[in-house]
Amino acid sequence: MTRFLFLIPLILSVVWFVYLRTHGWTLRQGLKGFIYIAIFSAFIAGFYTLMLWLTGR
Repeated sequence: MTRFLFLIPLILSVVWFVYLRTHGWTLRQGLKGFIYIAIFSAFIAGFYTLMLWLTGR
């Protein structure tokens, strides 16, 4: 399951890109959304890293 975690930021970024294009916005206007996706993904990665370290796996 954890080997597919890289798909979370990838899928979120693609969905955000499609949303921007369908509403006629540029990537520069949607940069803040990509930053939020990166922060959210880093939080998830940190959480799973901490849990793996705590459980000793």
